[in-house]
Amino acid sequence: MKVAFVGKGGSGKTTMASLFARRAVETGHQVFAIDADINQHLAAALGVDASADLPPLGERIAEIKDYLRGTNPRIASADAMVKTTPPGAGSRLLTLADNPLYATCTRRHAGLRLAVTGGFATDDLGVACYHSKTGAVELLLNHLVDGAREYVVVDMIAGAEAFASGMFTRFDRTFLVCEPTVRSVGVYKQYAEYAADYDVAISVIGNKIDDADDADFLREHVGEALFACFGRSRYVKAAERGDLQPIAALEPGNLAVLDNARGLVELGGKDWGKFTRQARQFHVRNAEAWANSRSGADLSDQIDPDFVLGPQCLDDLSGSVTVR
Repeated sequence: MKVAFVGKGGSGKTTMASLFARRAVETGHQVFAIDADINQHLAAALGVDASADLPPLGERIAEIKDYLRGTNPRIASADAMVKTTPPGAGSRLLTLADNPLYATCTRRHAGLRLAVTGGFATDDLGVACYHSKTGAVELLLNHLVDGAREYVVVDMIAGAEAFASGMFTRFDRTFLVCEPTVRSVGVYKQYAEYAADYDVAISVIGNKIDDADDADFLREHVGEALFACFGRSRYVKAAERGDLQPIAALEPGNLAVLDNARGLVELGGKDWGKFTRQARQFHVRNAEAWANSRSGADLSDQIDPDFVLGPQCLDDLSGSVTVR
């Protein structure tokens, strides 16, 4: 299952993504955690040492494109790929199993696989757009077939910036982390409004909840979208000070929020047909908006009309692809 955590900056979305990922590992799931926010905090929340070698996906976009393109005849070259390019016959697909791309672009930590988009470098300032960084994540998600008891957990860019591309449709469930404040509720309303036409499953997790008044405030403003409330946590406070304890030490009520959230994701199931349709939709929009003029070609021709992403595309768990 593919799961996103979004919210206002400072709402706790990164903390919630890290807790969800760690709990999923502890309960026997395979997890691929991706920091898609250019303000890079997920690795630290997972307990990765600041000196660790974490190769930024944004700096390896050419390598990612070359690998995913495979022998797809609809894609003239790796340079012709854009962030929304969908897979087709001949593409290399990804699973959570090891592959040559992961060997160079991800790292293992505490039982999960971790990838980071990468922040702005000095050379980027004033000349680069952060979407050139997050485009690498979108390509990975478009080519990734996740299976049973597998989770791809993505810490998204703060606020509603994800709507600058189709990445917000790449998930089986989106958890919007919301503090009991007017500004945080405002981000939820903006996100929900943008997503309303795209059948995006959004659930709100209230965070930093001190009392019933906080929960009532959120319930008043987000209604039935409020899934659960995560109480203010001494465990989280200690972790933010560098004392990261085993996830089982989290307060029981907060631990139950994580387990119930995972249950909600599983209950929602997968729809590979919708996933594929939306990938095509946003690729056409992206092509018409700017990519065709930049490339000098009609990139909608990259769409393979007979291809539907899903487990049926895989020969085996190594990630090779054949459409059957």
